[in-house]
Amino acid sequence: MTAAADAGEAADVLAAVPMNTRVALVDPRFVGHVHALRLGLTDPRFAAASIPGALTAQPEARPALLRALRRAVAAVGAGSPLAPSAGEPVTEERTVPGRLAVALDVEGTAVQRPELGSLTAAVPTTPEARTEAVAAVAAVDDEAVRLRSAVKAHDGFFTTFFISPYSRYIARWCARRGLTPNQVTTASLITALIAAGCAATGTRGGYVAAGVLLLFSFVLDCTDGQLARYSLQYSTMGAWLDATFDRAKEYAYYAGLALGAARGGDDVWVLALGAMVLQACRHVVDFSFNEANHDAVSNTSPTAALSDRLDSVGWTVWLRRMIVLPIGERWAMIAVLTAVTTPRVVFYALLVGCALAACYTTAGRLLRSLTRKAQRTDRAALALHDLADSGPIAQAFAAALRRPGGGFTAPVLAFAGALVLLAAVIFTPYGGWLTVGAAALYAVLSGLAVSRPLKGALDWLVPPVFRAAEYCTILVLAARSDVPHAVPAAFGLVSAVAYHHYDTVYRIRGGTGAPPRWLVRVTLGHEGRTLAVAVLAAVLIHDPAFTTALTALAAAVALVVLAESIRFWVSSSAPAVHDEGELA
Repeated sequence: MTAAADAGEAADVLAAVPMNTRVALVDPRFVGHVHALRLGLTDPRFAAASIPGALTAQPEARPALLRALRRAVAAVGAGSPLAPSAGEPVTEERTVPGRLAVALDVEGTAVQRPELGSLTAAVPTTPEARTEAVAAVAAVDDEAVRLRSAVKAHDGFFTTFFISPYSRYIARWCARRGLTPNQVTTASLITALIAAGCAATGTRGGYVAAGVLLLFSFVLDCTDGQLARYSLQYSTMGAWLDATFDRAKEYAYYAGLALGAARGGDDVWVLALGAMVLQACRHVVDFSFNEANHDAVSNTSPTAALSDRLDSVGWTVWLRRMIVLPIGERWAMIAVLTAVTTPRVVFYALLVGCALAACYTTAGRLLRSLTRKAQRTDRAALALHDLADSGPIAQAFAAALRRPGGGFTAPVLAFAGALVLLAAVIFTPYGGWLTVGAAALYAVLSGLAVSRPLKGALDWLVPPVFRAAEYCTILVLAARSDVPHAVPAAFGLVSAVAYHHYDTVYRIRGGTGAPPRWLVRVTLGHEGRTLAVAVLAAVLIHDPAFTTALTALAAAVALVVLAESIRFWVSSSAPAVHDEGELA
């Protein structure tokens, strides 16, 4: 830390600091909480950030900061006051850091101004003001505020009342011992994998241990995010680990339950894969709807207004959060049922609960979409196009043909293709080439569905329909094959493909766009994989080689997708955000 007598000296000191280093300017008269400074000056997610009396800049914002500071020095040297120039917004901030923050905003460098709440950050100019600021600091417990802010503002009932009241203290314990969120995330994964191993034993003791360990894994899952917020340790690696490990834990646990049931003579692999398919489709409905509408113009509807009114009645908020079976409630249900019942009962409960939650949330979103008059943006249309995961076949038909105009043509075409495909998969003789023909028609219709920008009121349904068609086709064909271990192989294939789709979602959420087009082409897109599995089922009808083919396809997709995903998430272009977790 170096003290500067004036802005000119501060500019000289700043220029001497290596350009790959974060710097901060703090007014020497600053009075405030330590956590206020921590929020303003140490969050790695933003290129520049400011609170009253303090400003920080990461390496990418350093040149702009130095230019602003030198302009300020030149103005003062010419006898001009250190104030915004013509056209700049007027600010109440009279300090050098405050003026520089305004100058950075004007130049185009976004400056984050964190919400301080009850924390104090001030630059008093009189003895009386300084006394008041010091009293305000003494009146608020800095550490208590820091602990409260470590917990997500909006979470499920089970997490809010049964986990967060003590997991925040675990997060603080971890921070004081130098543990990182990534280490806690990894510990959560390892715990869940051990729980899956216990479930795979097929014994009552193993099931009880699995339920207990699954709950402990969830506690750690909450702790890693709270630790990241408590200590402001956000990272690109943390974003990737947190975004993917939740799915890995849940799917591994489903597999463990299926293996345990098989040891007892009960084959529940179809139920396990069905639960995974349903949960993944629920999530893509959430992601797709949110991406389609989060920046829509005139984004209002009577349904949304009713929801806002219900939010004022506390008990309805918690009831609606529980109805959607968020991750806390879902994992608690799985853990308890594992300990006291059987894997079959666990999966029946999951399927019924997730189906009801899916009906509730999807119905609400349909009503919102049909009753609001909103103009979708180009960015939203691009996000939906990327979430669709259309491969070479669909893209070729999209380039050659154009779907008719009209607000509902895209979801109608997607639904028509999916219904034709699933009807053939379920009701025609297994292994027939009619199924292959239906898969080919599905590829054509899916290409037509995305041949125009997805800006219609219900176009957010297109990606979920594609996910349901692909996953269910793999599930049904494997289940009907009567080939040993075909369904576990299908479980692996859907897991690999679902990872690719979640990876796409989290990249879009981070503002970095979808995976590269070559990855979609290499993995064939949703329609290409669907057609490939249909052809394999026709060529290898009731042949054990079908299991081998599904396993090879799963391994190939997993290898390519994981390699590209790891390359991206450890690169400098990945978003430095710690996932807040999903409510559903």
